[in-house]
Amino acid sequence: MRVKNGLYSASLAAAALCLISADAYASCTLDADVSAMPSGWRLAWSDEFNADELDASKWNRETDCWGGGNDERQCYTDSPRNSRLEDGCLVIEAHLQESTGPAWPARLHEGLTEEQRAEIRTQPVTSARLNTQGKADWRYGRIEVRARLPEGQGSWPAFWMLPSDEYYGGWALSGEIDILETVNLGEPCPTCPGGNENHVLGTLHFGGAWPHNTYRNREAYLPVTERGNQQFHVFAAEWTEGRVEWFLNGESYGFLTEADWHSDSERADGRPFAPFDQEFYLILNLAIGGHLAESRNLGGVDYEALPRSILIDWVRVFDCPADVETAISCRSSAETGQ
Repeated sequence: MRVKNGLYSASLAAAALCLISADAYASCTLDADVSAMPSGWRLAWSDEFNADELDASKWNRETDCWGGGNDERQCYTDSPRNSRLEDGCLVIEAHLQESTGPAWPARLHEGLTEEQRAEIRTQPVTSARLNTQGKADWRYGRIEVRARLPEGQGSWPAFWMLPSDEYYGGWALSGEIDILETVNLGEPCPTCPGGNENHVLGTLHFGGAWPHNTYRNREAYLPVTERGNQQFHVFAAEWTEGRVEWFLNGESYGFLTEADWHSDSERADGRPFAPFDQEFYLILNLAIGGHLAESRNLGGVDYEALPRSILIDWVRVFDCPADVETAISCRSSAETGQ
């Protein structure tokens, strides 16, 4: 693990930082109904979002109107209207608000021409995307978020990771780890329990450089609720050498191993766990529209449903003190969840 502004002190990991039980999903201000920390794991970094302002030593606010490479409909801004701390929550909120900004994200500027760097784009929606790039990154660990997700056609919240150094090359040669994605929650879904969309996706992206990339994923269903009554849930991934396993409220819903992924990079030769053997940083965002969201359920984007927001109670990263190099000894399960 690398934390650019100092390690989070494990001595601060008192009971209030432990997992909240699966039946206690009400608000960010709820007194914790504490259960045991994940067996073997040690809290290494967290943000509980209990301050007055977002901690700039931990998070960057991205600012661009790129559309995520998926034809999404938002500009990401640094405005508190789109990301702020409120009542113990991080709020990431999308608004129907036309905005103009850079057509490309800063992380891609190195490969752009001067003319491309100067391009601007206008989008109909503003939202926020936060990351820990340059401030904290990890190779292996258990990564968790407790969050309440937005409903509505075109809503696409995500909690995910990108490689810090792109050792194997540009996307997706160096991989992407998606801990949590949902699209269009609450919209009609005849094949979903309860008849409304409630899929949760955990995904790995890998293979070649775009457009020769590929992916594999696992999926679960959120507990059925009435439309408009989403609850808080804990979403997690355990990333250990040669394996990524996903959890919803502490229950495994699938895993992938090195047999399921690869990197076409020449640098991956002789590296059986590539590209998921390097440091990755965290990303939290709420996209609106884009290929995945607009192609499912009712199709397109329901702009009248805006504003929509993710409420995030906390983000926590655990390491494995008995096995820092691979974290294998801290795996919660050996063969479950396939």
